[in-house]
Amino acid sequence: RFQIQRGKTDPTSYKSLGDCFRTIFQREGLLGFYKGILPPVLAETPKRAVKFFTFEQYKKLLGYASLPPGLAFAVAGLGSGLTEAVVVNPFEVVKVTLQTNQNAFTEQPSSFVQAQQIIKTGGLGFQGLNKGLTATLGRHGVFNMVYFGFYFNVKNVLPVNKDPNLEFLRKFGIGLVSGTIASIINIPFDVAKSRIQGPQPVPGEIKYRTCFKTMATVYKEEG
Repeated sequence: RFQIQRGKTDPTSYKSLGDCFRTIFQREGLLGFYKGILPPVLAETPKRAVKFFTFEQYKKLLGYASLPPGLAFAVAGLGSGLTEAVVVNPFEVVKVTLQTNQNAFTEQPSSFVQAQQIIKTGGLGFQGLNKGLTATLGRHGVFNMVYFGFYFNVKNVLPVNKDPNLEFLRKFGIGLVSGTIASIINIPFDVAKSRIQGPQPVPGEIKYRTCFKTMATVYKEEG
């Protein structure tokens, strides 16, 4: 919800994370926090399968290019993220549409009905079920590039611990830092994706159309 706000004058504006939780609970009930849960659940298995399978395949292909290992991991991560985004994007469109619906959970359509409505009004292309694809490509591509590039490079530099508990903490810590850095870097793409896939400020007018133009608009109007 934070990502679709358009400044303090926006009627859906939330003052803080706590205010957002309180408002959703008061207006939409406990189930309001679980809107759009089915699309990511359905997408999770194919998403993970594509992510790690393609990463390994891209890594093998890059082995023939004689790239430095660090760069090869980053480029393979970028490729896996871009491939993953193509699979995930339709589910994201349905999820965001459901989450931005401020009616009570029981009053909103199901995921399948919502998907049918999106296809009926916008089709399968960039105005319908694949709306915001460029932003989703950026979000997943950048995240995986930074995550895999950072994780494997740091993992190979830090010495392996013989103690299983310390080794677990080493890998956990590297993964935590990798995910945090990747999320910080890719969040502008995520905001752009939410603006494009979510409701437009004026019904019938498309303000947020492309990834980088949306980023420029958000920067200009909101900093």
